[in-house]
Amino acid sequence: MNPELLIAFLASTAGAATPLIMASMGELVTERSGVLNLGIEGMMLVGAVVGFAVTLGTGQITLGLLAAMLAGLGMALIFAFLVLTLQTNQVATGLALTLFGIGLSAFLGRGLVGQTVDPLPHLHFPLLSDIPFVGPLLFRFDSMVYASLLLVAAIAWMLARSRLGLMIRAVGESPDSAHAIGFHVIGLRYGTVMFGGAMAGLGGAYLSLALTPMWVEGMTAGRGWIALAQVVFATWKPRGVMLGAYLFGGVTVLQFHGQGFGLAVPSEFLSMLPYLATIVVLVIICRNPQTILLNKPMSLGQNFRAD
Repeated sequence: MNPELLIAFLASTAGAATPLIMASMGELVTERSGVLNLGIEGMMLVGAVVGFAVTLGTGQITLGLLAAMLAGLGMALIFAFLVLTLQTNQVATGLALTLFGIGLSAFLGRGLVGQTVDPLPHLHFPLLSDIPFVGPLLFRFDSMVYASLLLVAAIAWMLARSRLGLMIRAVGESPDSAHAIGFHVIGLRYGTVMFGGAMAGLGGAYLSLALTPMWVEGMTAGRGWIALAQVVFATWKPRGVMLGAYLFGGVTVLQFHGQGFGLAVPSEFLSMLPYLATIVVLVIICRNPQTILLNKPMSLGQNFRAD
């Protein structure tokens, strides 16, 4: 196999995995508190269009990323208000938020189609980036790729080692018991939902500012749903989310590198591989109820009202 082609494939996999990691890690924290947010796809789309619009208008990609996080956070606040304050059904509200996000992003992006911005620049580490084979694989990515790996490590530590993580897990397992010992269940869930929304917006912005530095309607192409599936695939563990993101990222970019690898497979089949892989993995995991229930928060999807 051509080493250059292999390097290009692995590097593309890291880029494709990054928005999935961002969105999935935000959803993982949200679900560990007992809230099921199916609006990730809509949040990613709104984050993508807002981040692109701000970057195009200001020329500052950092402002674009911050704006995308705020846009995702704003969408999350709508969801949180409906679900946590008004006690609406979490599944129905999340689906409605996705549909709202799809329509809102299309409306906001009407005048942006066809325009481009300079992509997020890649970092260069002296000496390290020039090491044959290893350099392009480890030391030539943009800052968001490295930030996504740090995010996984930080959330894994937070959930397992910190008092905040203990509170989040306690609320997710039994909100009534957590409330009884003095935890502010609704406030904590508001915080996790907002964090999940900000991460979804950031993941969406990575699509429009790094992977394909332009706005295309519906450019998430189902990544929000894959991010939701990854949380289940990972059995609510951060390292599993990272592994799943790289797996699905590799399957996603395979459609662009398949011919180079000599795969005589129709391009249409390669395009559907990420979604087929998602279904297959979930079927395999769900065959064993003990596996799927191993780390699932007991109150996931259940509303809580403090008396």
